Amino acid sequence: MDIKYYTREGLENLKKELQTLKTMGRADISRQIAEAREKGDLSENAEYDAAKEAQGMLERKIAQLETELAVARLLDDSKLDASKVAILSKVKLKNLSLNKVTDFMIVTENEADLKLGKISVNTPIAKGLLGKSVGDVVEVLVPSGVMKLEILEISR
Repeated sequence: MDIKYYTREGLENLKKELQTLKTMGRADISRQIAEAREKGDLSENAEYDAAKEAQGMLERKIAQLETELAVARLLDDSKLDASKVAILSKVKLKNLSLNKVTDFMIVTENEADLKLGKISVNTPIAKGLLGKSVGDVVEVLVPSGVMKLEILEISR
């Protein structure tokens, strides 16, 4: 598995999710299995089968998260140049076509969440902004056409 980079927040969220699954998730599944066992014959007990299947899915998810954590690396934003757009940059942009100002943070692909204003470094917009400075106007090809974006501000 390839190394995946995370922000401090993203790495903490991954660790919390794993801990929750190992504690509360496993306890919940154990309770479901125990309740299903109390209902009698396990060979024809659909609740028991469903609980055992849920247990298998939970354990696969735990294994997946443990593997992700094993190859996870923390991005050190203190070593990044704040004068140019890079991963972990917070960028204030003006869409020159719509005359609209928006803020984005450029994050790793696994932390992207458009509702929170976090876009993946692999998106066309982020790729077009990388390495650019305040005042630069960037033309980015997106599915709806070409966007002209002016970089108003870059911060960390």
